[in-house]
Amino acid sequence: MNKDKISIVILAAGKGSRMKSSKAKVLHSISGKPMLYHIIKASRELSNDITVVIAHQKEAVQKQMQSYFDDINFVIQDAENFPGTGGAMKNIAPKNEKVLVLNGDMPLITAKALEGFLHNDADIIMSIFDLQNPDGYGRVIIEKNHVQKIVEQKDATELELQVSTVNAGIYAFSKEVIEKYIPLLKNNNAQKEYYLTDVISMARMDGLKISPLLVDEEHFKGVNSKKDLADAEEIMQNRIKTEWMNAGVIMQLPQTTYIEESVAFEGECIVENGCRITGKSCIINSHIKAGSVIEESIVKNSDVGPMAHLRPASEIEDTHIGNFVEIKKSTLKGVKAGHLSYIGDAEVGEGTNIGAGTITCNYDGIKKYKTIIGKNVFIGSDSQLVAPVIIEDDVMIAAGTTVSSGTVAKGSLAISRTKLRIVQDFYYKFFNKNNTKI
Repeated sequence: MNKDKISIVILAAGKGSRMKSSKAKVLHSISGKPMLYHIIKASRELSNDITVVIAHQKEAVQKQMQSYFDDINFVIQDAENFPGTGGAMKNIAPKNEKVLVLNGDMPLITAKALEGFLHNDADIIMSIFDLQNPDGYGRVIIEKNHVQKIVEQKDATELELQVSTVNAGIYAFSKEVIEKYIPLLKNNNAQKEYYLTDVISMARMDGLKISPLLVDEEHFKGVNSKKDLADAEEIMQNRIKTEWMNAGVIMQLPQTTYIEESVAFEGECIVENGCRITGKSCIINSHIKAGSVIEESIVKNSDVGPMAHLRPASEIEDTHIGNFVEIKKSTLKGVKAGHLSYIGDAEVGEGTNIGAGTITCNYDGIKKYKTIIGKNVFIGSDSQLVAPVIIEDDVMIAAGTTVSSGTVAKGSLAISRTKLRIVQDFYYKFFNKNNTKI
C-alpha cells in the first residue's frame, strides 16, 4: 500500500466527561494498551503522515504515545478559543492529497476497515451506519446516495431526530477541502463549538461530491463511558484470541481468559480456562493451566499452574511450576517447583527441586537482594533462603531450614531444625485448667 497517498489526523483533544474519570479518555486501556495506541497502530499501516490533535492532559497523552511511536506529529488544539471537532482541525498541514480524520476514542478500528475510504474519489467521504436506537449520534440526511447535511443531536429538529442513519464520525477529505473550508467554520450553534460536520453543508452548497460510506458498528464503535470501554474490551479480546487460535494455540473456554495485545505465542501451546497473560509475555511450546497469571514473562517448554503466578521479568525454561507458586524477576531452567512457593529475585539451575512452602526472603524493607541456587539442589519443604545467599551445586536443604546468609558449599547438607521437645500430658493440663474442650 502506498502510504504517500493519504494523511491521517486523529482527534484526541476531548475531556471525555462521560467516562467519569480523572484520566484522559484516550488513555484508558483496551487489552493492555491505551485506546489511542490502537488507533495509531492501525493508522501506521496506511500512512506515513499521522497527526494527533491533543488538548486535555496534552503532556500525558503525548508522553505516553511517544513511548510507543517515534514518527507521530502532535498539534495542540486551542480548545478555549476554538472548541469542537472543527476547531481541532485548525493549524493542520497535511502532506498528502487525501486526509482521513479519525476519532481518538475508536480503539476497534483496523486498517482493513478503513480501506473503503481509500478507493473513492469523492471530494468528501463520510462514514455512516443505521441504528435502531440512534440516541446520542449526529443524524445524516441523505438524498440519492449523496449526503445533504449532518445535524448534531442537540441541534436537530423533531423530524431530523426520527432519522436512523447516523454519523459514524470518520471522514476522508481532499486536501483542498480542508484548506478551503476549515477557515470558514463558524460557531453559531447551541454549543458554541466549531463543528467539522459543517464542512459537509458548505461543500454541498458549492456542489462538491459527498459520498456516504456504510460501515459496521463493531469497528467504528466509539467509547464514551466505562460501559462502552467494557464492551470494546470484549470485542478486542475476541479478536486477539481468535487470531491466536487460528495460528494454532489451543484455548479451553477462551471467553474466560484475558490476553493482552502485546503477548506472543510460538509453537504448540495450550491455555486452559481462567488465565490472564499480560505485557510482552512470550509463551513457547508450553502449557498454561487453569487460573494462572503471567505478567511480562517468558515461558518456554514448560508447564505453569494451575493457579500459579509469574510476575514481571520471570524466565522459565524446561520447568514445572505447580499450583500456588509465585515467581518474580527470576530465571529457572530445568527446575521443579510443585506447589506453594515464592521465588523472587533468584537464579535457579537445572535439576533443582524446590519443596512446598519454600520462599526466598528477598526484601529487608529497604532493598531487595538476590538468591542464587545452583544445579541439582534439593530444597526441602518449608525452607527459607534469606538473601543475599548462594546455594552451590549438589546441595541438600533439609525441610524446615532457614539459610540466613552467605554460601552453602557444593555437596553440603544445610539443616537448622531445633531439637524436638515433648511435654507429657500437656494437652489435658491446658484444657482442664481453662475448662475448655476442642
